[in-house]
Amino acid sequence: MTIERMENQNCSKSQAADSFLQFVMILDLLVGLPGIIMALWIFCKMKDWKPHIIFLFNLVMADFLLLISVPFRIDAHVQGGSWRFGSLWCRVNIYTLTVTRSASIAFMTTVALNRYVKVVYPHHWISKLSSVAAMRISALIWVVVTALRIPLLTTNVLHESEAKVNVCRSFDNYKVIPKPLYLHYVLYIFEFILPWLVLLSCSIQIPYHLRKRRIGNREIVRNAIRAVMVITTVFTLCFMPSVVTGLGSVYFQSSSYEKCKWNQAFMIGIGFTYLHSALDPVIYFFSSSTFTQTFKKSVGKKKKAQRSVPDSGTSDSVYCSSVQKCPASGCPNAPK
Repeated sequence: MTIERMENQNCSKSQAADSFLQFVMILDLLVGLPGIIMALWIFCKMKDWKPHIIFLFNLVMADFLLLISVPFRIDAHVQGGSWRFGSLWCRVNIYTLTVTRSASIAFMTTVALNRYVKVVYPHHWISKLSSVAAMRISALIWVVVTALRIPLLTTNVLHESEAKVNVCRSFDNYKVIPKPLYLHYVLYIFEFILPWLVLLSCSIQIPYHLRKRRIGNREIVRNAIRAVMVITTVFTLCFMPSVVTGLGSVYFQSSSYEKCKWNQAFMIGIGFTYLHSALDPVIYFFSSSTFTQTFKKSVGKKKKAQRSVPDSGTSDSVYCSSVQKCPASGCPNAPK
């Protein structure tokens, strides 16, 4: 047995990356689903749907669609990588995961751009975008991201791995890579790089314009800076690892051992990609004061309602304190 063959076997037997990916997906489901349900509850209470609220709502919907697909991926990992739901559902599952990733990236970038334009170009027509226009932009984003990934629905990504197991993966060691997947790989890289550069530019330019023009409303500027920084941080943490490690695995194709290590790192990077639906609730709170205020009002009303209910179990719980002056008739509920 050659050294290269032994290295490949050791590589295939390594379960660390697979276990990490499985753990992250379960964590994403346990943390992300309550966060999305809470966000949808808050959105239902909103009356004024401004453009940035519409973009955030579409981000929530993208996260929700992702979480619907995650249980099938968890099942595959529990089964040792074996996909047992057939070729058609494999394609639908991969398609949904990819579209929701693209939609999340698009709406994160749109929210950040909306905050940026509001501060840097407050008198520009884009900063005065109507809710109807925001809905049309959102619809256009969904049309574009779903149309670009249609080749995934026409490609059979269910194939037999080196371990003789049927796996459902768009990124894998194919003997012959299906041609539609090349478009998928290119889009996967560029849909990260271009928005990331946009977000970095927004993060730099908002403070720059603040110092240069001494913009009046400091609170609005501060909120915009915080929103863009939070979006950029979540975006970088969740989407950069898979792109960097994916490019590394392509670069080290000639070395089996290096390729093996980079492939495992890529699986870990994919795990970070799943985390964005669990971290996006942070974006909801920091990107919209309307969202935060609606949440606080809803929670405040609930607490106030709970406090207004009398405690029927204690008859002498309410009485005049020593600081208060009792009426001439005495304290009605004072303990005797």
